[in-house]
Amino acid sequence: MYVRFWGVRGSIAAPLTNEALSAKIEAAVKLALKAGLTDDWQVSEFIKELPWHVRQTAGGDTACIEIQAGGKLLILDAGTGFRRLGLDLIQRSMGSPIEAHILITHTHWDHISGIPFFAPAFMPDNALTFYSPYSGLEDRLNHQQNPEYFPVPLAPAFKFVHLNERERFQIGDVTVETFPLNHPGGSYSYRITQDDKMFIYATDSEYQGLSADSLKPFADFFNGADLLIFDAQYTMLENVEKENWGHSNVFTGIDMALEAGVKRIAFTHHEPAYDDEKLGEILHKAKEYLNINQPEAGLQLYLASEGFSMTL
Repeated sequence: MYVRFWGVRGSIAAPLTNEALSAKIEAAVKLALKAGLTDDWQVSEFIKELPWHVRQTAGGDTACIEIQAGGKLLILDAGTGFRRLGLDLIQRSMGSPIEAHILITHTHWDHISGIPFFAPAFMPDNALTFYSPYSGLEDRLNHQQNPEYFPVPLAPAFKFVHLNERERFQIGDVTVETFPLNHPGGSYSYRITQDDKMFIYATDSEYQGLSADSLKPFADFFNGADLLIFDAQYTMLENVEKENWGHSNVFTGIDMALEAGVKRIAFTHHEPAYDDEKLGEILHKAKEYLNINQPEAGLQLYLASEGFSMTL
């Protein structure tokens, strides 16, 4: 099972600004002077050793994840990252029809705003199917592309499958299960299993009443996952200040992953106001928290970023 991130921001797209780019360049040049670089051949190795927040960016596109499993293409959410994924799929397909199964967690804008710009939808030979427990998903997406807001209607290539809450179904030999989360207007987690590998996508959820009993239903759904994608938009303090806003934090994610025996957790749905340095600090604090509480657990922590991929 192959997983790749195409959009990792929450709430609204947050592209890298010229000011932030200039700050990265300035920081890199200062570090290069300090390191005493004198020849071109030293540059590539020097760049590899730069702090993460200087050499890279988490990216600015909103939620979209690609999964390749059992010969099937699954896409989780269709935020602004969905646009770039579509262009990449066209290039990869080399003219062959594209079959994609698109699982929507909920219909807030940051999870559907890439749909009008998904180029494969305008090619009639492609088979593009949306899945969601929302019975009115097609109507919701049509409203997004009402002529008052967007000049092109929803592409006829899209087909829709309505799921029942907590439904378990097959896409080829890939098993998909749904589970309700705590978010304003509702949201759903997806558990994807193929052969002996299990992937969980649990974005846009708030975990209130952090007792073992209240968290048990979620921990049971996450149990044994090879990779858990977890919404950690807020710090712990922000979670208190923004109660009922429907998001979580890295510490709650770690606690739940440990309880559920998860092997890897990737934090996503990054706060749009946070720059790469702030996101790097959050991951550092998460690793400190894990090392203090259960250093022997073997849980691997990742910060989701655009282009980041792994094979389970």
